Amino acid sequence: MESKKNTLILASASPRRQELIRLLGFPVEVAPSDVDESVEDGWTPTRIVEELSLRKALTALDRLQTGDGERSIVVGSDTIVVLDGRVLGKPADDGEAAEMLRSLQGRPHEVYSGLALVDASAPEKRSVAHRKTRVWMKTMDERRIRSYIATREPRDKAGAYGIQGYGATLVERIEGDYFTVVGLPVSLAADLLERDFGWRAL
Repeated sequence: MESKKNTLILASASPRRQELIRLLGFPVEVAPSDVDESVEDGWTPTRIVEELSLRKALTALDRLQTGDGERSIVVGSDTIVVLDGRVLGKPADDGEAAEMLRSLQGRPHEVYSGLALVDASAPEKRSVAHRKTRVWMKTMDERRIRSYIATREPRDKAGAYGIQGYGATLVERIEGDYFTVVGLPVSLAADLLERDFGWRAL
C-alpha cells in the first residue's frame, strides 16, 4: 500500500460514496462539490456521467488547499439511470418518484456511473471513465410503490431507488458491477489509480 501521504479527496457528500471509496484503503477526505448538473440536449449517457464527474472533481479542487508533501487525488462521480434512452435523474418530488418507479417496474434499464480522478498538484493529469450495469426490476403494484416512497429513500436517488437500501427488495437481478448501481465503481477506481497514477489499492 502507498504512503499515508497519498490521500483521496472525495467530491461528494454522499454517505454511500464515502463508504465505498474507503474500500480502496487510502486516507480519505471529503470535499462536497455543489455543481450545476445541467447538460446539453443530445449528450449520450456516457458523456453525461463522465462530464459531470469531472465537473465535480474540478470544482472541489478549486476549493482545496493541500499540504506540503501531500499527494492527493480528487475523485468525482456521477450516476444516472437510463430507460429506453431516457435519462432519469433524481425525482423532484414523491409524485415524480412514483412515475419513475412505474416506468421501471417489470423492465430492464441501465445504470451508468462516471468516475473522474484529478491530481491535486497537477490538474492536467487526470483520468475519466465510466461503467454500465443492467438492472431488472420486479413487477410492482401501486401499493408497493407507495410503500417504498414512504421510506423516503427515493428522494435523493437517480431513478428513484437505491439498490443498497430498501430498494434491494425491488430488484430482480443485475448484469454487471453492483457498485456502479450504488454510485461509485470501486473496481474501476482501483484500476485507474494504479494504471494512471501508480497508486495500488491492494
